[in-house]
Amino acid sequence: MKTDSIFYRLFQEFPHIFFELIGNSGETANLYQFSSVEVKQTAFRIHGVFLPIQDREVPIYFVEVQFQPDTEIYLRLVS
Repeated sequence: MKTDSIFYRLFQEFPHIFFELIGNSGETANLYQFSSVEVKQTAFRIHGVFLPIQDREVPIYFVEVQFQPDTEIYLRLVS
């Protein structure tokens, strides 16, 4: 999908946007490093992951952007 790289670059350069979209303070982004990871399966790549920078008890956020109706997205995302 051509929009994948757009959202990767958006969250890479402006990570605070993600946290504001989910209702957290944009300052929360300072606790995280954003990257794209490939899961051990052929061509299964998550748009992005916000991983804590330091050993803190904060959640890990997986980012997947979807712009079309897909009733099975959650099934595929967590499987």
